[in-house]
Amino acid sequence: MKSQIFKYSLSLFLVLSLNAQETYTVDELIIEALKNSPDLKVSASEYSASKERLSIATSDYLPRVDLQAGVGKTGMSDIPTNPDDMVTDNLMMGRLSLKQIIYDFGKTGGNIDLYRYDSSSYSMANEQQISDKVKDVKRAYYDVLQSISLIKVNEENVKLNESQLYRSQKYFDAGIRTRIDISDAKVELIKSKLDLKKSLYDLKLSYAELDRVVGFMDTELKYDVYSDELDLNNLYSTLLDYDLTLTKAIEFAYENRYILKQYMAQIKSTQARADIASSQYYPALSFNADYTKQKVDELVVNTPEDKWQASLNLDWNIYKGGATSANTQEKQILIEKSKLEMQNSKLAIKKETTQAFINVYKMKDSVELSQSLLEVSAEKFDQAGKRYEHGLSDYIELQQARQGYIDSKASLVVDYYNYYSAVAVLDNAIGK
Repeated sequence: MKSQIFKYSLSLFLVLSLNAQETYTVDELIIEALKNSPDLKVSASEYSASKERLSIATSDYLPRVDLQAGVGKTGMSDIPTNPDDMVTDNLMMGRLSLKQIIYDFGKTGGNIDLYRYDSSSYSMANEQQISDKVKDVKRAYYDVLQSISLIKVNEENVKLNESQLYRSQKYFDAGIRTRIDISDAKVELIKSKLDLKKSLYDLKLSYAELDRVVGFMDTELKYDVYSDELDLNNLYSTLLDYDLTLTKAIEFAYENRYILKQYMAQIKSTQARADIASSQYYPALSFNADYTKQKVDELVVNTPEDKWQASLNLDWNIYKGGATSANTQEKQILIEKSKLEMQNSKLAIKKETTQAFINVYKMKDSVELSQSLLEVSAEKFDQAGKRYEHGLSDYIELQQARQGYIDSKASLVVDYYNYYSAVAVLDNAIGK
């Protein structure tokens, strides 16, 4: 008996496990997006590659050591033992060389700075991608919640129309109303069911967009998003003012937007290129050392078997046809260009922040007015129902009042989630 109970419990557990669905909050979806999104992985790979290029540039400060080894044949003529013929012999040779930069007037240092700031630019671009991803996940999440809420509104609409059809049928049977009311009620019921069907498909589309943004690749993945039950009578009271004024928001954006930090890194990178170009006016001082060893089996040659040399070398390009001067001037022009691009970016960020800030309060006011409209529409629908019940109005007035009530309810839901989407856009605009 216990064995059967155990088997039944195990089977029930497996069935429930297979049919269980994950429920994600918006923060959990953001974490999933950071783990799964291919675009973020591409951005992170570009940043990792830039760090490796920096390591390559830094290696120029260290000595370069090369080893060459070879085994082969050598031939000689005009040797005392056999002056008429070419004599061949086995040859083994090895060479070890070392080169160490001592001072190059900023060439190596400038090259390292160039790749350091390039890497910083990639890092800021990656951070901006993450910030954009957070915004996109939030907006997709709120679209799903909006679709869920609109389904509930349309379900209520279907119930209202079913109730109205039932009432119209009863009134007709009692001889109070005409058959046209039944036909009108059937038409409105079908239209409400069509709206409900559309909203169910809209939910699927919203989930598809959320899958794309988060990076869920599994076609069989089933999950829900966490959603609270909306109290449509008190939505506006739950909305808070943004915690920054417009002026403070713009200042915050100037300090924290990753795109501006990326421009600053690019300006420093361009400055490093200018330093490298200027350093071409000056020489490079290096230490070189070589050790060569060769050995033949039989021949007696004048070349020594062991040879080494060490030297301090000065490499200096005296004239290059004006290329150094032109290259230096070009880099100075690029520095000014980068600074102007950064100013232009700040103007764009100011506009973006201002628009996003205004849109938050636009949506907040819309929620307030939509909620007031819903209250009035609900009251009008109730009055229209009583008037119709007492024969003081026709079905058209009742239908218009019902549709106004449903439309105002749907409008409130849309405005409510648009407010939170607007907040997500503003957070992204200021780099929060």
